[in-house]
Amino acid sequence: MIAPSARGGSSRRIWGLMYRHLALYRRSWPRVLELMYWPVLQMVVWGFVTAYLVGVQGHGLAGAPGGATPSGLGAPGGATIAAGVLLGGVLLWEVTLRSQMGFAISFLEEVWSRNLGHLFVSPLRPWELVAGLAAMSVLRTAIGVGAAMVLAFVLYGFGVWTMGPVLVAWMAALMAMGWAVALAVTALILRHGAGAEALAWGVMFGLAPFAAVFYPVAILPGWLQPVALAIPAAHVFEGMRAALIEGRIAWDHLAWAVALDGVWLAVAAWVFLWQFQQARVRGALLNIGE
Repeated sequence: MIAPSARGGSSRRIWGLMYRHLALYRRSWPRVLELMYWPVLQMVVWGFVTAYLVGVQGHGLAGAPGGATPSGLGAPGGATIAAGVLLGGVLLWEVTLRSQMGFAISFLEEVWSRNLGHLFVSPLRPWELVAGLAAMSVLRTAIGVGAAMVLAFVLYGFGVWTMGPVLVAWMAALMAMGWAVALAVTALILRHGAGAEALAWGVMFGLAPFAAVFYPVAILPGWLQPVALAIPAAHVFEGMRAALIEGRIAWDHLAWAVALDGVWLAVAAWVFLWQFQQARVRGALLNIGE
């Protein structure tokens, strides 16, 4: 049983780590802008592409030259559903991407500032570091994806919240997958140093083709479908399409997403703790990134 004082100490240490990062954003508006920049840019690009495709399918949308309108996606039913699937895929994939990058980049901030060794001179424990980075990931994701969601509604009339309360479960499942990938990337950085830092930006893009973000798993070659179904995000996006196209909640896909998240997180946490202990033995916590 954990004593109340120990629990309180952990909370203070986690908050201290979070406050260190929050102070950076409070004093630097470019950092805050960067959180929103890529999700908003993705929404603008994919939104206009979607508006164009809807215009082509619907033989032009009323109210704008050339058939496209930035104020909504009013078009025949099939085209509207297709637009919702595309925009919903963009927004939900940003949740996965931003949660992973928010976690990994917050860790890299400690590496770049040569602060990692200082943190573990303190009583901070590895799981408290992970909890603090995960909390920062939630905040970073909320700011970036929240801005993109507002923009999607203002420009294209698409409200992702119309999917219903199950949206919260989908987003939680996607964030958990992002944390699992981020833990694995962090473990590689602990093992290989600066040589693995690029993975913090690129690894999720490598998973995207197999995560069925914009198309169903059935589109993939037969031998790739089991690979896709082993990715939690693929089940979330299958569930999203079931909600938008068929109007039903795919509880089976949600259950698979949650179960796979548990497996991914358990494996990634084990790899992270193993590499953390190895880095501590080698003294790499003091000179990682050099």
